Amino acid sequence: MAIINELVSQIEDPILRGRISAELEKMAKQKKFGLVFEEHLPECTPLWDIPVKKGSKVAVKTGKVNDFYTVLKIEDDIATCLNKDKSATEEFFVEELVSVAEFGEAIYPYLKPIDSVCNAPNSDLWHILIEADNYHALQLLEYLYAGKVDCIYIDPPYNTGARDWKYNNDYVDSNDQYRHSKWLSMMQKRLRIAKKLLNPRDSVLIVTIDEKEYLHVGCLLEEMFSEARIQMISSVINHASVARFNEFNRNNEYIYFVMLGDYELGSIDDSKTATAGSEVAWNTLRRHSPSNLRHTRPRQFYPIYINIDTHKIEHIGDPIPPEVDRFSVAQIPGCVAVFPVRENGTEMLWGVIPSELKRRLAGGFVRVGKYEPEKPQQFGIQVLPSGPIKEIEEGKLQISGYRDDGSVIIVNDITKKVLPKTQWDYSSHDAKTYGSNITKELFKDARFSYPKSLYAVMDAIKLFISKKDKAVVLDFFAGSGTTLHAVNMLNAEDGGNRRCILVTNNEVSDAETKEMMNRGLKPGDEEWEKLGIARYVTWPRTVCSIEGHDVNGNPLKGTYLGSELPMADGFKTNAAFFKLGFLDKNAIALGRQFKEMLPTLWMKAGAYGPCPTIDKNAVNMLILPRNRFAVLVDEKYYMEFIEELEKYPEIETVFIITDSESGYQSMISGLNVKQSFQLYRDYLDNFRINSARR
Repeated sequence: MAIINELVSQIEDPILRGRISAELEKMAKQKKFGLVFEEHLPECTPLWDIPVKKGSKVAVKTGKVNDFYTVLKIEDDIATCLNKDKSATEEFFVEELVSVAEFGEAIYPYLKPIDSVCNAPNSDLWHILIEADNYHALQLLEYLYAGKVDCIYIDPPYNTGARDWKYNNDYVDSNDQYRHSKWLSMMQKRLRIAKKLLNPRDSVLIVTIDEKEYLHVGCLLEEMFSEARIQMISSVINHASVARFNEFNRNNEYIYFVMLGDYELGSIDDSKTATAGSEVAWNTLRRHSPSNLRHTRPRQFYPIYINIDTHKIEHIGDPIPPEVDRFSVAQIPGCVAVFPVRENGTEMLWGVIPSELKRRLAGGFVRVGKYEPEKPQQFGIQVLPSGPIKEIEEGKLQISGYRDDGSVIIVNDITKKVLPKTQWDYSSHDAKTYGSNITKELFKDARFSYPKSLYAVMDAIKLFISKKDKAVVLDFFAGSGTTLHAVNMLNAEDGGNRRCILVTNNEVSDAETKEMMNRGLKPGDEEWEKLGIARYVTWPRTVCSIEGHDVNGNPLKGTYLGSELPMADGFKTNAAFFKLGFLDKNAIALGRQFKEMLPTLWMKAGAYGPCPTIDKNAVNMLILPRNRFAVLVDEKYYMEFIEELEKYPEIETVFIITDSESGYQSMISGLNVKQSFQLYRDYLDNFRINSARR
């Protein structure tokens, strides 16, 4: 409708324009079953590497990128431009303009090296961060990794109504009546390519979202991935919760798992895998989370009297009101009155009410730990979870004996995997403790709002790639870079060689935008760019976490949760940082930009070893055994090329630059490699085809 409305506005006859507008309004009111949203005007993107010249489509750097002009002429660094509706001309200094492309127009991306971190010189594993609009980065990744990605994890903007995401380079806020359909239109374009990247045999797309869009994105995923199994889980990410005026306080988010092919679902924690001959796990009776304080559920605060000599439970008391001092309760000779109290003295809750505890005690499903009089609780108490109790009652589990305190001994007869449930409530998933606090330790300031818990992301991806030690993981809404950090954690945990690709733009915040524009700065200026998210947050986190220090070079403190890995040790891995740029099609075809193309070829060949560089475009061939690929630049040197290849059996990929299809077929017939590509036809054809996919 947005496109149609713009076309209608161009009708000169006011009567005809009015009649058509009225009919369109009637059509818009017709309801359909399912997800219906606006197919919005194509998004536009600035092309910073493409010079402004006569005939260019351009926008003002400080304006809206979809308010574009066509350059009619340039004289004395002043461009005369025709506006979008061709109604008037305006003049601008050339330095005020940037070339732009609408989605659907052919673009030819390349990767410009920005930086790298190498903490494992002998390793061929390199992670990749791409600074780019994620749509064009996805187009490039489709050329490079179609059908090869094992896991995509994304945390897209939540569309809360705050000025926290952009459409056509302009913030979308709660006053925009099209904000939901713009969000869906933005997501649909990207998910369409993401689907082509996923390995159809066994892969997963993971999407986190809040209540503002979870219904919409759920319908979109059902529509786009009709062949997949899709489940949504609810995950507690903030036990303290976020207060909202006159609304329920929010403490969770939703995670969609879109599972393709013959996937295998793992467990979040290996300790939740029960093996034959091992004892069934017990739970602590005392609750631990901040939401389980004494006053929240008074029926679950009561004394449990334990005999000091036998360590058996003699009596279970009644609940006592919050206003009653626990030390005032009646005592039983020879027993200790035990309450659910943390080591710091905070009064918590027992996990069940007295009647349920009595029932479990009678069945032998409660056991008492050692006596520790110096601690507030004095005795640790555990209960058998309801699941094993039910299996005992159904005859699926057998009691193999009893302890001295009367509690049962249960041993698994078979090995079984305990799968996660659809409600997650893990303390390690708290976004403040294991998200914000981790980034503050790295940056020493609050550079990024609402980072994910490192362990929440690791658990989500681990469910599907724990047995894939060479999995490719992609996050094209990379934010602070938690996903790459999580992949490094998983690799360190099990010795895997998983590769992570991150994509994020380099936008600055709304407040920073206004402040810098007031100072006369504009996008593209060095001071502006260094405060963008890719360069100020994502890449510094990547470097610091890999090398084990903060942004000031000081060693990180502590160890990673659930492991003995000191944060200061970092990770034995490497990462390369690129910015997505755009090349001139004719220059590519003529081979004048081979140097710029080399990182793209490196990625297409598998991104093994450090990304190679050359100083000039005029080379005859490149033989790169460390990177496992070779390039024949000048086909006249084919025989010498073949002789060189025979020396390096580790080379798996060959690129041959030739305009002749028959010549290319003849040359590859003599090669013994996994894959080969014809340049630049393969590259140019791909993006010419992509340009038709709107």
